[in-house]
Amino acid sequence: MAAWLLEARRLFHAECLSAPISETNGVPSIADVSNRRSREIASGIVARIGASSVHATKPAGQTAGSMFETATQNFVSSCFAQVRHLRPGTFITAKAQAIAQFDQYSHLEDLHALALGSKELRTLLGSDYLMKPDVVVLRQPEADATINQDRLLVDETVARRTSLREANGARATLHASISCKLTIRSDRVQNTRSEALNLVRNRKGRLPHIVAVTAEPLPSRIAAIALGTGDMDCVYHFALPELIETLTELQSDSLELVETMVEGQRLRDIADLPLDLVI
Repeated sequence: MAAWLLEARRLFHAECLSAPISETNGVPSIADVSNRRSREIASGIVARIGASSVHATKPAGQTAGSMFETATQNFVSSCFAQVRHLRPGTFITAKAQAIAQFDQYSHLEDLHALALGSKELRTLLGSDYLMKPDVVVLRQPEADATINQDRLLVDETVARRTSLREANGARATLHASISCKLTIRSDRVQNTRSEALNLVRNRKGRLPHIVAVTAEPLPSRIAAIALGTGDMDCVYHFALPELIETLTELQSDSLELVETMVEGQRLRDIADLPLDLVI
């Protein structure tokens, strides 16, 4: 019997091929049509994950990106439902939620209110802190009845400030921020890194998981996000084994770069993501 996660991965690929990824004149939409190597790698990946189901109508640019976000959200949500025994709690996966609504970043609402009343402060602060990650995983606070289900752990006299207790008026905690990039272009790299740095710098409390998911075929462009100082936990490719197989078949020099990212724990497959988020 095949592992459940293998089937979930297959369904994720099927959703990608039926929506955000299309094919025109034999060239997958994730390829840079002006780059021969990009076209070859993209074609090899799509052939391995199910070329027969790829559709021929290319969605609008922004629409394709949104569809990839939805496919990623659906995959993470379905996987989290299967790992509750590893990570108990009430977790919700959603798209484009402002970080100021979460416990670690709720102070940004006050900051925004102050900025609205001061042109000088608005100029100083900018608007980078008003982020809406592509996909988020949030954890709801727990009722005291749940916390005390095995024994009396808390009451009205103790643990009055923890954000885990619903009784404290706590907001949901941002458990993970997932940046979804169907493809990677030079103008998008800095934006991804800036979002990650803002999540690190602006938090009060626990740092959420900060990851990126991409279907980019060119290893050099993946490396632009994956390598560096570790602004993000890790980058997850939507079909890493298929990428490696394609590079091996093409005898590409880029295979060494992918192996470096994998061995350096900077690049993993999409199937690794839900289990990594449990940690």
